[in-house]
Amino acid sequence: MKIVHIATSDISGGAARAAYRLHSGLRLLNLESSMLVANRSSDDPYVTEIVRRGDLTAGLRRLARRYVLHRVAAQYASSRPAGATFFSDDRSEFGPEVMRQLPPCEVVNLHWVAGFIDFRSFFRVVPRRSPLVWTLHDTNPFTGGCHYYDSCRRSNDGCGACPELGSAVNSDLSRAIWQRKKAAYSCIPDGRLHVVTPSRWLAGEVRQSTLLGRFRVSVIPYGLDTEVFSPRNREMAREVLNIPHDKRVILFVADHVRERRKGFALLAEALAALPAEAGIHLVSLGRSALFPNLRSPNLSLGFIDNDFVLSLVYSAADLYVIPTLDDNLPNTALESMSCGTPVVGFDTGGVPDMVRNGVSGFVVPKGDTGALRQAVLRVLDNPALRAEMSQNCRRIAVEEYDIVLQAERYLALYESLTSNQ
Repeated sequence: MKIVHIATSDISGGAARAAYRLHSGLRLLNLESSMLVANRSSDDPYVTEIVRRGDLTAGLRRLARRYVLHRVAAQYASSRPAGATFFSDDRSEFGPEVMRQLPPCEVVNLHWVAGFIDFRSFFRVVPRRSPLVWTLHDTNPFTGGCHYYDSCRRSNDGCGACPELGSAVNSDLSRAIWQRKKAAYSCIPDGRLHVVTPSRWLAGEVRQSTLLGRFRVSVIPYGLDTEVFSPRNREMAREVLNIPHDKRVILFVADHVRERRKGFALLAEALAALPAEAGIHLVSLGRSALFPNLRSPNLSLGFIDNDFVLSLVYSAADLYVIPTLDDNLPNTALESMSCGTPVVGFDTGGVPDMVRNGVSGFVVPKGDTGALRQAVLRVLDNPALRAEMSQNCRRIAVEEYDIVLQAERYLALYESLTSNQ
């Protein structure tokens, strides 16, 4: 079976890494899986970057599209709130080029495609050629541009007056994007698109969506290589990473640390109330992860994309804290659990799918920094509990989130779709 995954990137960002892991898992099953991406960073021969055709006409068209998209987005540059999430247009500088370069295949699997596919030109054609699976990594496919909407529910009413744009105008960019998505999805015949979500939370959001609610939805969790992400010797890991041996280490990870929904400000607030004698040392991973004003002793390891080194970081920590306010099924929580490191976070999005309360960690009410602090201390102050949770984390990761298990679930879905043609 030939499967083509379409994504903006192959390994840059959490959604991209999740898509690439699925592609790798399918190849482990000896399937002909490949990726078509806008930006290729890996050296995988089965990942192809879209060819930016060099003839003058094609170049001018891309330039014109890019100019229009930039000009539209620039109107909101000064009004967007600090720490806002990504906001993506449904249009792309590539126009119909993605469809022209799509290799022959039996199944097309979309992933995070912001800035890559042009919704109108893509959905007019591809659903009529091959079964289409769309793995959603956030809420963007059924909103007017935002990737997470927190408590905003305008996406079910056509968007407009978008908080992420800082807009008070109903006929703003979010409304225009929403309407174009609605028109694009109307081209998809019933039964030709199957939506997959990694978390139960996101599946529920899709089913309530005005834009995607008519399509079938399956929940297939992310997978990862549990041999690569496995427990390492803690003392050795701390020695290699220059992390103090005599401290109780908590870990925070985010690609974009300053993004508000990642919740670092809430973690800082929780840590600020701890006395110095608590002996807690914060280690952070991510871009711009420097916190000179943080009261707690801390170490920033910057951005790391090597999986083996990441396994050392998780193994060096006593506890991983994920104070996200809005998320799907965070790869970082899975990675931590696979390395045997318990997780504490807010009861939001797909976090409770992985973090079973009292088993693999704790989830506390969203935004409650006091409860977060108490959960952190409960794990750190009880070595026996922490050891038990560590074993549970590893067991759950191996039994439920292994990359081959994920690939087998997708294969079953692909076979059911192709047999119904």
